[in-house]
Amino acid sequence: MARIYLASSWRNPHQPWIVDLLRQAGHHVYDFRNPPHSTGFKWDDIGLQVPCTAEEYRSALLSHPRAAQGFNADFSAMRWADTGLLVLPSGRSAHLELGWMAGAGKRTLILTQDNEEPELMALLADQICISPEEVLAALA
Repeated sequence: MARIYLASSWRNPHQPWIVDLLRQAGHHVYDFRNPPHSTGFKWDDIGLQVPCTAEEYRSALLSHPRAAQGFNADFSAMRWADTGLLVLPSGRSAHLELGWMAGAGKRTLILTQDNEEPELMALLADQICISPEEVLAALA
């Protein structure tokens, strides 16, 4: 049974059912949309309207307590997990998260699908899966 940090995007419609699928298979999964003891972080939580200026972004990220809370919740879960799973499509933060996990020596998987933009550095991951069934087999 793995402790999984699922990195993805709020815009990814597959994220909720993949969390459920992994949990039904007996894995412990951190769900960034519904983290324990908190709510999932969104930019509008800190009053940032995207698109924004670079100064607005930096200022909000560095000074708003809610940004610190969201970061700390996710980063704590990254340290807790023994496995990182990047579910595409995702944003830049998810790629940073999986990259950190690869650098930390944790098992890393990518779940991709047809028509995703290829990424050379995906070779850092231990396995690139093209179906949820491959993810489950890799975790078995």
